[in-house]
Amino acid sequence: MVDQDLEILRDHPASAGEYVRLRVRDNGLGMTADVQAHLFEPFFTTKEVGKGTGQGLSIAHNVIKAHGGKLEYVTEIGKGTTFTVRLPIVDTASEAEVA
Repeated sequence: MVDQDLEILRDHPASAGEYVRLRVRDNGLGMTADVQAHLFEPFFTTKEVGKGTGQGLSIAHNVIKAHGGKLEYVTEIGKGTTFTVRLPIVDTASEAEVA
């Protein structure tokens, strides 16, 4: 996984530096191209009526982005999906000194 992480950082120079990474994996069905095309849209859901609102990934994506982070995913039909959240590490002592 380290090689993959370094490749992602090379492709996204703004991601360079210290960050926290959280990965969530499942071994579910994976996502079709059609599902992926709508994944972060508000109210998009693959759940049946009454089983979800479709707000979770949309809200998570926007919160992560607002904090200078990234939400990435890799999916494979029949093998599942991995979501990776990257958030920059903030030096709170430095921020407190500025305020």
